[in-house]
Amino acid sequence: MENKKKFLAADIIYLSLLALGPILAIVLKVLFTPRSDDISIAGALIFFTVKLPFFDLPVTETQTNSLVVIWSLFWLCKYITHGISVRGGLKRQIVAEWVVEKTKNLVKGNMGEYFIPFAPFVAAIMGLSAFSSLLTLIGLFPPTSDINTTAGWAILVFFLITYYKFKCGPVHYIKSFGDPVPFLAPLNIISEFATPVSMAFRHYGNVLSGSVISVLVAVALQGVSSLIFGKLPGILADIPFLQIGIPAVLSVYFDIFSGLLQAFIFAMLTMLYVAGGFPAEDYAAKKAKRLAKRAAKQK
Repeated sequence: MENKKKFLAADIIYLSLLALGPILAIVLKVLFTPRSDDISIAGALIFFTVKLPFFDLPVTETQTNSLVVIWSLFWLCKYITHGISVRGGLKRQIVAEWVVEKTKNLVKGNMGEYFIPFAPFVAAIMGLSAFSSLLTLIGLFPPTSDINTTAGWAILVFFLITYYKFKCGPVHYIKSFGDPVPFLAPLNIISEFATPVSMAFRHYGNVLSGSVISVLVAVALQGVSSLIFGKLPGILADIPFLQIGIPAVLSVYFDIFSGLLQAFIFAMLTMLYVAGGFPAEDYAAKKAKRLAKRAAKQK
């Protein structure tokens, strides 16, 4: 009985800490958002600016909400993995095992056996992207609507692509720009740097456009509702009837479906670009040659 109480107390602590981040973010937004009767489309709020010797560092909603997502994901993982055992028995353990199994199969199917240890990174990318976009459901600014966020992720992916392309050495990497024919090298070099740019702008543009369209449709519905029902008697004239239900349907698509879809697409592109840049056959041949030399020396 005492162990059950401790287990339940730990669950309550994990869930409370999980909810703490979004609550603090909402409080910050309420305190720093300027009061206005008009609907405006703006970027992330700037809470304060840190004065540095060479430049000023603004602390914005993008940074704080990104930390909120990381904080919440950490405690969500703690909650889901709390109490797991070899024998199982908890429903949350089924969820945890399902996530791990599906992520491993996704990585294995798209990248191959060699990249199975890549699964935690892919899960982290999808989790960060999805939960960042879903912040709009509680009225918070999604970090994925800021190009700095998606650009940072894309640059990280670019370094990973380059790292795996270097697996066969710098000479092999330089020669790869001449495939399939040497005169295409300039285009291949441009394509190399265009990869992170396209990844960043694709993700950022889709999330931002969804937010903008939702706001514009809500404003339009408010105006049409006022035009049609504005002559109703009393308080009925002030009720935006057309804004009831329709924005919620749009939110299902732009905030939930589109946000989750973009997270999946970004993760898929990450896997395809990294695996596609890795010269698996050449690396295997180089490794086999190295092992053969080592065996010959031992003889």
